[in-house]
Amino acid sequence: MSGIITYHCPNCGGPLKFNPKLQKYACEFCLSEFTEQEAQEEEKAEQSGREGEPVLYSCPSCGAEVVTDETTAATFCYYCHNPVILTGRLSGEYHPDYVIPFSIEKEKAVEMFRSWMKKKRFTPKAFYSEDQIEKISGVYFPYLLYSCRVNGRLTARADRLRIWVSGNYRYTETQTYEVKREGLMPIKYVPRNALKKASKELTEGVFPFDTDVMKPFTMGYLSGFVAERRDMGETDFSSEVKDEVRSFARDSLKNSITSYDTLRVQDESFSFAEEQWQYALLPVWALTYFDRAKNAMYYFTINGQTGKVCGKLPVDKGKLLLLFLEIFFPVLAAMLIVGYFI
Repeated sequence: MSGIITYHCPNCGGPLKFNPKLQKYACEFCLSEFTEQEAQEEEKAEQSGREGEPVLYSCPSCGAEVVTDETTAATFCYYCHNPVILTGRLSGEYHPDYVIPFSIEKEKAVEMFRSWMKKKRFTPKAFYSEDQIEKISGVYFPYLLYSCRVNGRLTARADRLRIWVSGNYRYTETQTYEVKREGLMPIKYVPRNALKKASKELTEGVFPFDTDVMKPFTMGYLSGFVAERRDMGETDFSSEVKDEVRSFARDSLKNSITSYDTLRVQDESFSFAEEQWQYALLPVWALTYFDRAKNAMYYFTINGQTGKVCGKLPVDKGKLLLLFLEIFFPVLAAMLIVGYFI
């Protein structure tokens, strides 16, 4: 079958379909809208700004062309909705070591979203409309996991104070000690989002995952979900991860020094051994909403293993105004609610 996708959404990569009522191209996934000129201009701008061109694959079920980014490893055919796994994207150096399978189904994720939104009074209806809710997607995001053994040594000056009052005088006795601590700590699976285009807030807001139950990766876990391949490597994170581990080791040694009133670190050293990076795909339910007026992306995410919820929501200023009126001008607010001025 010949190609039938003219444009794809610059915001989420989904296909743009012409909406006769709006006389615009609309994305049914993130609900963005574009005039034909905007669609052409944004597509050209995106192509010139990205490192690689979109890649076309033929759907094995219906033959339609599936447009993906270079990092997409599993998706759906937008036409027959059959799952498509691009096995070549996860081979060689990009073959994941581990995967945590989804344990929360879409129906449960939708239920959790609805329940969560009941408490959010000032969110625009467009964010939680039925059409929008249908776009919630299960995505395997790529993460690099750092493990090591860190040997830490710390020397500190610690003061123990004794205070008492005798007559009209207040006395303070200070005893100073030299305290040393040393420890060998195993560190397992410090995670880093390894997809450049993914928001750090979105992909890390649902931490932590229970990595003790990770499974060796096989392609079958991806069927029926979207999956992204990493496009970042160990060198992108090595320095910051070591700083994080060093800080954790320092705090652990300091916290082991108790029964003193003050503590001053004099000297410290940390060495790393048995360093190892591993690559895992971890499950996230994601719902995104792009506000063109504010040029901002909002989202709702669920940890697909534990159910932890995270979100960044748009605010409906009209609803905030109505709350203000309800508090300070209740009669006027009531008239607006019943449509008196319509």
